[in-house]
Amino acid sequence: MTNRRRFLAGLAAASLAPMRGWSAVGAPDYLAAALFPDGTYRLAGIDAGGDILFSLPLPARGHAAAAHPHHAQAVAFARRPGTFAIIIDCATGTQTALLEAPKDRHFYGHGVFSTDGTRLFTTENNYETGEGVIGVWDTDSYARLGEFASGGVGPHDMRLMPDGRTLVVANGGIETHPETGRTKLNLPVMQPRLSYLDQNGRVLEQVELPQALHKNSIRHLAVRSDSLVGFAMQWQGDTSQHPPLLGLHRRGENPRLLSAPDAYQSTLQGYAGSIAFSGDGETVAITCPRGNALHRFRVADGQLDGIFPYEDVCGLGTAPNGFVFTTGTGVIGNVTTSKTRISARLDCQWDNHLIPIRATA
Repeated sequence: MTNRRRFLAGLAAASLAPMRGWSAVGAPDYLAAALFPDGTYRLAGIDAGGDILFSLPLPARGHAAAAHPHHAQAVAFARRPGTFAIIIDCATGTQTALLEAPKDRHFYGHGVFSTDGTRLFTTENNYETGEGVIGVWDTDSYARLGEFASGGVGPHDMRLMPDGRTLVVANGGIETHPETGRTKLNLPVMQPRLSYLDQNGRVLEQVELPQALHKNSIRHLAVRSDSLVGFAMQWQGDTSQHPPLLGLHRRGENPRLLSAPDAYQSTLQGYAGSIAFSGDGETVAITCPRGNALHRFRVADGQLDGIFPYEDVCGLGTAPNGFVFTTGTGVIGNVTTSKTRISARLDCQWDNHLIPIRATA
């Protein structure tokens, strides 16, 4: 705790540096958190070929990150139920600001910038009421501007829709509290929900799963350029059941749930880690680290299109010719139309996610 306090105090004292574009740090394609051999947790910028372009220290285990749309700036989030997020100037390696969750709040590990980069939205838990909230932060000062309801309980992932105005939130339905760590407090009555909100918090549309699947927590999201939303789920129910772990939704329609044949689905232990659409948008994939497999499906008909076995595979991102993935064993690889290829085997343990960087400068 003393080391963490010293680290955070250093962040608070750091001076702001002029921000440069992502090209200043080699134009990385993705951000990913990892544990390195020296015992440090770091946030890395990597390219699709598997090269680490930079790595910056974190005070504790990271989960996901958010990439600023214009500047080489990232927000690294603590793993749920963490209460801190770090603002990093990736061009200089300087930690320029620290976000601390307000009283009675904790972060859920994800966030997203507005299209113009002036605001940051963070998924949070009001753990005294058990309700999900979206925090709103000014990105010049990283002062908190306010918050609004997430549209459900346990908001985890959140994405900005292609219209640049709408937020889609994966309300996983699971209530937690910092005093009980990662213990899930409401499984008998949980109700996951996909919520579409404007950036003032107005609910535009909400989607719930059938009651028989109310223990299928909606956790992670991917959005195709035509606004089709993919969502990955984690089953909290009877382990003898093997429900779908992948869904697709278009606003105004019912969700489509996709599943492999039971002989394969039963090996996944009810857990999907990450989700992404392929570069051409024709396929969607989920990673299943507990089942040591990546499952790919055709979007058009929802049919399983490939199973790719990799130990502890979890991070997943879109690539021009398919997907990029990372594993807890240090692998960075590619899945293309017909094959997989390992790009690098690094001496680190990649954490859950690959966060794409859509650089405009």
